[in-house]
Amino acid sequence: MFKRWFRRNKEKHDLPNGRYHNGNEHLIELHDVVKTYQGEAGTFVALDHVDLIVDPGDFVAVIGKSGSGKSTLINMITGIDRPTSGEVLVGDIAVHTLNEGQIAVWRGRQVGVVFQFFQLLPTLTVVENVMLPMDFCNMYGLGEREERALELLAQVDMTAHAYKLPTAISGGQQQRVAIARAMANDPPILVADEPTGNLDSVTADSILRLFEGLIENGKTILMVTHDLDLARRANRTVQLADGQIVDSSTEQQSETQQSQPNPISETDHHESDEVHHA
Repeated sequence: MFKRWFRRNKEKHDLPNGRYHNGNEHLIELHDVVKTYQGEAGTFVALDHVDLIVDPGDFVAVIGKSGSGKSTLINMITGIDRPTSGEVLVGDIAVHTLNEGQIAVWRGRQVGVVFQFFQLLPTLTVVENVMLPMDFCNMYGLGEREERALELLAQVDMTAHAYKLPTAISGGQQQRVAIARAMANDPPILVADEPTGNLDSVTADSILRLFEGLIENGKTILMVTHDLDLARRANRTVQLADGQIVDSSTEQQSETQQSQPNPISETDHHESDEVHHA
């Protein structure tokens, strides 16, 4: 279904509300994307003329040192941030042309986002947090939403905590709830920023197996991670350095590169762990 929806003729035909004529040839396309920020020290280039293509069913691990542009890259794809120049196409939508209201509605239905620091609403129960995207986008019937939320919580082993507040569960448990919430509206794309950063190795493995199951069922996942063992479980890795994509390897290519030096320094990895557990 998604492959038929996400096709576009090579000639672009602009339509209202950021749409292109016949959908997108690929699920995600970034064309010559530049993102700069102005600060006291001058202009900082977060993304430097980035081109990227992601097809339906890809499981992409985005790797690189802190400050390399990983989070900025996924923020372009989700519409959380806008490029300074260039194009961001997701399906038949030119995301960079949408206004804030349009982006919010589009993102709620088409992209599930797992944030680095959970961002669960503290006054809502776990199950209510998972139901929230369904309420916002008017997805599923009123009587179906709680049942669906409980099913999603079961997939991440959180059913027993469904009616607790987020403050009553651990950080790792909150991350699992955040993943369930990201899947609430059954979006074709899941974007995860360090989704296992607060999880022990056993729980992290269970989350990766869940991701792999979603891929088998037609989802597309982009996962930012510092953990190269987790990255190798994706079928493709995209490595960034200084705002540029310096390597984009398929699963087969990655297998031949495993004996090469780690592109992410141990110092950077430990720094990330300290941030996550702070």
